[in-house]
Amino acid sequence: MHRLPPNRLLSVSISAFAAAMAWLSGPVAFGAEEPEPRVSTQAPESRPAPLPQTLREAVDTLPEADLKELLNVLRENYLAPDKLDENAVLKATAQGLFERFSPGIVIPFGDEAAGRGLNPFRSEIIDQRVGYLRLGALTPESLGELDAALKTFRDRAVPAAVLDLRATPAGSEFDLAAKLCERFCPKGRVLFTVRRPSAQQEMILTSKQDPVFSGVLVTLTDANTAGAAEVVAAVLRTQAKALVIGEQTRGEAVEYAELPLPSGRKIRVAVAEVALPENVRVFPGGVTPDIAVEVTIGDTERVLKAALDGGVAPLVVETERPRLNEAALVAGTNPELDAARQRQGKLPVPVLRDVVLQRALDAITTIALFEQPAPAKGR
Repeated sequence: MHRLPPNRLLSVSISAFAAAMAWLSGPVAFGAEEPEPRVSTQAPESRPAPLPQTLREAVDTLPEADLKELLNVLRENYLAPDKLDENAVLKATAQGLFERFSPGIVIPFGDEAAGRGLNPFRSEIIDQRVGYLRLGALTPESLGELDAALKTFRDRAVPAAVLDLRATPAGSEFDLAAKLCERFCPKGRVLFTVRRPSAQQEMILTSKQDPVFSGVLVTLTDANTAGAAEVVAAVLRTQAKALVIGEQTRGEAVEYAELPLPSGRKIRVAVAEVALPENVRVFPGGVTPDIAVEVTIGDTERVLKAALDGGVAPLVVETERPRLNEAALVAGTNPELDAARQRQGKLPVPVLRDVVLQRALDAITTIALFEQPAPAKGR
């Protein structure tokens, strides 16, 4: 007889109890007749509309007549009407358009305007049990390196893998995203659809090969994960049962067209979006992680840079402190006291840790423990 774990049994019992109480409290409990509905003779109470909580909500509550008259009211009453000239109004309108319809329309600024360098692919095996894959830029070359790394994991019987998408630049390489997902998803599955305004222009991408890796899979995301990278995270969760750990992604799972302005500047306008099976959308809400880990952008950048220089293992594996042992007793030394003397008068050096990756390793360890076969009875 199959037995549920105690915590699962408690959950099932509570659910069953709640369902039973709901059934008993209904109109047919114990054969009771359903009461006749009461007809109210009083007029329904009018409830005040909820107050807007954001600027956007406040603007949305303005009727069309107010919106049309707003500028005239300002020009007649604002203390500095000269600041409300036509150029200022046009700039305010443009800013409002970008803010309201973001990330559907984008004007590059900051790092995006300068352009980001392509991040290299990296892989390693942590503690002989978890394969780490840092995708970097999504290119045909990185897919080739991914295949080589997955072959190494398979040859060494590595049971789990972490796909780090935090260093992947935003982009619309959806065909390459589909090819990457094929390495982990069952053959014949619909991965996602690229939808354009005309239904005849839809592009359905499916998995055309057997998965190369079928072990425990975790993807890492941050607040800058966007475009094809967040599509990969969403698809792998849906089709390969991958956990998503990190932060909410940016919600830019769209194909942009760069359109020129008269000055030569360009804006990016979303002309197609990605949808997963059953109409699961990534734009504009993004991918919500299964396990949320909040990290500042600066800490993430420092961790990713350190991983390029020295690998990820030092960022998650604790260094064992010196301890008194039999060899030290024979030699008449005490490693603990020696280490303490060396630390005297020295300020502690802050240790850089990749808390997102560490959380992924913890999750993999937990899954491995639950997947272990139960011991046979009588042993």
